[in-house]
Amino acid sequence: MSAAWPASQRYGLATAPGGLGLVQDFLNTRGIGDYGPDLLADAAAAAGWLADAARAWSSQRGLDVQPPALTDADASRLRALREAVSRLVGGEPPTGTAASFPASLTLSSSGEVMLEPAGSGWRWLASALWGQILLGQRDGLWERVKRCRNHECGAVFYDRSKNNSGVWHDAKTCGNAANLRASRARRRERERSATGR
Repeated sequence: MSAAWPASQRYGLATAPGGLGLVQDFLNTRGIGDYGPDLLADAAAAAGWLADAARAWSSQRGLDVQPPALTDADASRLRALREAVSRLVGGEPPTGTAASFPASLTLSSSGEVMLEPAGSGWRWLASALWGQILLGQRDGLWERVKRCRNHECGAVFYDRSKNNSGVWHDAKTCGNAANLRASRARRRERERSATGR
């Protein structure tokens, strides 16, 4: 049995396949309303999240991954990294100067070549995330990582629809509320048109 992804679990989300689960969970560390606090608010919260996420990532990969220690400065950089990755999910172009992060290639005992993160603190996680995004882009899965269209929510989900058309993390909650608002707005507009106002 695999370990749970702590941030995405708060939203009741199915996890993205492969290493994209780490990226999805990282993006879902934001505090959103009743779902819970920002899991990267400070070093202690970030370290707690990273320990659980590394355990889930380790389980998914079949390897033992030890997360690095984090400082308050690391937590601040992780929040900035989260916003940069979130912009990519939203289809926005990157901002600021380009950064590079080291990674290494290792050969597993089964003969599989694996991309391993390198660095310490926040840079280790950045290396892991960018590596997983690279693999997701290569495999054609990255385009299915999406942010919920409900702006009050913004949960990041993996779109499993056949035609990649999902826009809500949960159609029953976020989708239903938005569709109801749109329906009411159309009805009001029809009523205004009918009365000539």
